[in-house]
Amino acid sequence: MDLITPREPEMASRRDVAPFERQIVVEQRTFGSRSDELEVAAASDCSQRHAVNEDAHSPLDRASDLYVVADGVGGGAMASWASRELVRRLHAALDRRIIDAAVIKAALLDADRELRRDIARETAYAGAATVALCASAGPSAANWLIAWVGDCRVYRVHANASDPAALLTRDDTYERLGEHPPNGGSPHDPARMVGNGAVVAPNVLPVDLHEGEMLLLCSDGLHRHVDATEIGTLLRSHHLLARGCERLLALARSHSRDDDATLLVVHRKAIRRLAWMTPR
Repeated sequence: MDLITPREPEMASRRDVAPFERQIVVEQRTFGSRSDELEVAAASDCSQRHAVNEDAHSPLDRASDLYVVADGVGGGAMASWASRELVRRLHAALDRRIIDAAVIKAALLDADRELRRDIARETAYAGAATVALCASAGPSAANWLIAWVGDCRVYRVHANASDPAALLTRDDTYERLGEHPPNGGSPHDPARMVGNGAVVAPNVLPVDLHEGEMLLLCSDGLHRHVDATEIGTLLRSHHLLARGCERLLALARSHSRDDDATLLVVHRKAIRRLAWMTPR
């Protein structure tokens, strides 16, 4: 599923997309509260096959209870628009709301219906995106919900320097779901996507995030080319989280530049407590 997108609509035409410099784009922000401090970083890179990056992720310009990575499905219509629009619509539906599993599932199903409708208005080709997200499930940074459709993934990176990253999601591929791919497709292609009516029951799981741990959201352009040990080692090996993200993406790129690659990391930083504040 790596064909060139058939057509982008006027609302997201090439004129609206800034020329993409073929280098890794990295961002980092830190957001604090009285009890927790979250460090968030993202890195993304366009493949050598695409004129624009068909991945998208949440903006890091403000504190949020929601972070999303989306991957426009190559070979489908309007892939870059689909990923950006999916991120936008999930934030519109979930920002500043009390979030639970039912709310997330409803937002993903609504996005599936709305993207399918809007793509059909522009082209006869089908289009869609895969997605992974994490959403705060309480007042502290300890409790999260993760959700995914397709083959974007979520990993937990432990604070222990010797532990590999732990994969928390299971890819919605034809092979794993025991389904036959369409003619010309691969068993490793995503069988569930947002935007073409193929998602019926989005995956949602609760996750506890301890101090010092991270959640990594990524597209398949990253996780196909790095393993869990490399993820854990590189994200923990740099004082600047953005630098670890950049090094991890560069490692994936050293193996392949055939697909767009994006990662977003949410780090619950360990808070240093004064001795007199520590319970005895």
